[in-house]
Amino acid sequence: MTTALRNYAIVTTSYFLFTLTDGAIRMLVLLHFYRLGYTPFTLATLFLLYETAGIFANAFGGWLAVRFGIPRMLACGLGLQILGLVMLSALDPAWGATAAVAWVVCAQGLAGVAKDLTKTASKSAIKASSQDGAAQLFRWVAWFTGSKNATKGAGFFVGGALLQFVGFSPALWLMAGMLLFVLVLVWTTLPRTLGKAKASTSFRELFAKSPAINLMAAARIFMFGARDVWFVVGLPVFLYASGWQYLQVSGFLALWTIGYGAVQAAAPALVRRSADGLSREVPEARRWGAALTVIPVVLAMLLDGFALPRPDLVLTTGLCLFGVVFAVISSLHSYLILAYAGSEKAAEDVGFYYAANAGGRLLGIVLSGALAQAGGMIACLWGSAVMLLVCWLFTMLLPTDNGKKLGMTG
Repeated sequence: MTTALRNYAIVTTSYFLFTLTDGAIRMLVLLHFYRLGYTPFTLATLFLLYETAGIFANAFGGWLAVRFGIPRMLACGLGLQILGLVMLSALDPAWGATAAVAWVVCAQGLAGVAKDLTKTASKSAIKASSQDGAAQLFRWVAWFTGSKNATKGAGFFVGGALLQFVGFSPALWLMAGMLLFVLVLVWTTLPRTLGKAKASTSFRELFAKSPAINLMAAARIFMFGARDVWFVVGLPVFLYASGWQYLQVSGFLALWTIGYGAVQAAAPALVRRSADGLSREVPEARRWGAALTVIPVVLAMLLDGFALPRPDLVLTTGLCLFGVVFAVISSLHSYLILAYAGSEKAAEDVGFYYAANAGGRLLGIVLSGALAQAGGMIACLWGSAVMLLVCWLFTMLLPTDNGKKLGMTG
């Protein structure tokens, strides 16, 4: 095994185990507090600091990874996740609602920083380890992203199962112990200099990215907002209100995410490829993005205009199709940001991009709670369609010639 492949294997394994806990926490918190009677909008507020903290963690995590090396950032992310798990485990049932929500929001804030430090470092490590051009980079990114999301889906199921069979606090302690093992693995195996370079020295240099990077970031905001506007609160609440049990809800979310991850990993075989890495890939992102925009429109019209005997089955079937198309375009975007990123400071470009990703999730979470409470799942689907249209419009402006059109450098 080459050194590059070894580093890639260590980073991906570490991130997959981290992601398992991230998915489990989401389901533990959502179902635990919904069981206690919290409204959809209140459930959404539990994750606001998680996503807000992630914006800054991504933006500055890339700079820190360039300055101090990727392994240190991975270790920081894992350590913060352990701290967040321990903090959640200390939640006391005797506390009032306000104190409990505030405690969970703070613990989720730590988890948000942890997740995005770990993700930025991990994806930057792929760029630093890849040595055989665009084809290898696309394969590695697609497999990493797809496998990561499949693992997060497994985490949703694990979270629901642990809540039902083990309990809230014991589940958190089990996951903290597993991550402690992963932290030791990362610290003792990865070279300290992986990803290190001369970091940016000003805010302008850090945030004033190339036009292509800026367009990718803008598209990412609306792409992930379009998913989370129905996924985070709207869908679980809709399914539970339709008579689904906790394990059925978490099981569907898990299977959806696992299937989504599997399609992401297979994306390089589903899209047209080019030797330069952009001339065909960018038009493919536009084509898949247009198809994705249509799906929530059709679903919203079906739910609103027809007396369906099982609207829950129609919705879940349609969202499975949504997941297939979304997985392909998400994988393409994850590849394109690394294709556009400069090699020396790839971690900064990736961090900037995933700060936008966290911003999109924050937007989606707020709207998911608000729209679900105001207009139910139909309102969430219309919100998704609008954001996907905006995402597609930004994609139409992306360069296809290695940046010459928009003055892209690096």
